[in-house]
Amino acid sequence: MHETQARQGVRRGAAVLLAMVLALSLGWQRTWADEERQLIPVGKAVGIKLFADGVLVVSVSPVQGTEETRSPAKECGLKEGDILLTFNGEKIRSTEHLQAMLAENGETAAELTVQRDGKTLEVTASPVVCEDGGIRLGAWIRDSMAGVGTLTYYDPATGSYGALGHGITDVDTAELMPLASGSIMETMVKAVKKGQRGDPGELKGDFTVQRDVGTVTVNSNEGIFGTVEDAGFISGEAVSVAEPEEVHAGEASILCTISGSDTRAYEVEILRVNPRSRDGRDLLLRVTDPELLETTGGIVQGMSGSPIIQDGRLVGAVTHVLVNDSTRGYGILAENMLQAAQGFQSSAA
Repeated sequence: MHETQARQGVRRGAAVLLAMVLALSLGWQRTWADEERQLIPVGKAVGIKLFADGVLVVSVSPVQGTEETRSPAKECGLKEGDILLTFNGEKIRSTEHLQAMLAENGETAAELTVQRDGKTLEVTASPVVCEDGGIRLGAWIRDSMAGVGTLTYYDPATGSYGALGHGITDVDTAELMPLASGSIMETMVKAVKKGQRGDPGELKGDFTVQRDVGTVTVNSNEGIFGTVEDAGFISGEAVSVAEPEEVHAGEASILCTISGSDTRAYEVEILRVNPRSRDGRDLLLRVTDPELLETTGGIVQGMSGSPIIQDGRLVGAVTHVLVNDSTRGYGILAENMLQAAQGFQSSAA
């Protein structure tokens, strides 16, 4: 009897000890995570400039030559969405650079290095001499783009940031813009085009005479990432980042700039949480703030990246607006943005 009681006592003691060890371990892990994940929700509108790594093929079409109409681009197999990397072995720096190399090369067959779906191809194109003397491939190309978005978070420990919550894609091909370099700029929101059913609105910013405040080093499906070079541009207090299981349906707020450079919090409701969506639609949102509804109609283009705050934590960022209902939209979980950013940092290392 005494031996049985002793064994039970040992077991209870071991269980208590194990529970204490687990509690200490979990408590340490949570404290460490909180320390590592203290971020400043920003909500400032920024101008974004991207310059492509190579040039993007927007479309291919026939061109009128001195003798015939044909499309060298189509003949050699170029497709919409292809990225032209080199011309006769020389790296393509811009559309102007490619045009200059074409002019120098003339109608001689040229070797092109092409990136398509993550793979590299080699093709040979025979340019057309046009009646105006120009040399053409029969491909519409693009090497840069600019627009307005919202800065989601700033990490004061590393100087890094995340923005948009989705990638920057070409307006014609919907392909991610291949990034060579980029920057974010201080921006003043000059006007708002109010969203209506079937017609998403937009923020109109003036950043042509403003200064760069950071670099863009990653353009991904989960957002753009880089480094803030002028920390004076950032304001606000750091908060912890919510784990996916801590995010729930209910009241929340977003930080955004809809006039000048004034960043404010506006009320929203999280209607649904789907942490496994992996397409920037982890959260379904509804704008409930009367002032925001009156000014913008809800979510408009340029608000992508607006940080979502719930229970005092950073839970995500606005990513999309529903075209037929501008009061509703989607958001990405902050955890998914951070995982993507960490993945790119690890790859770079």
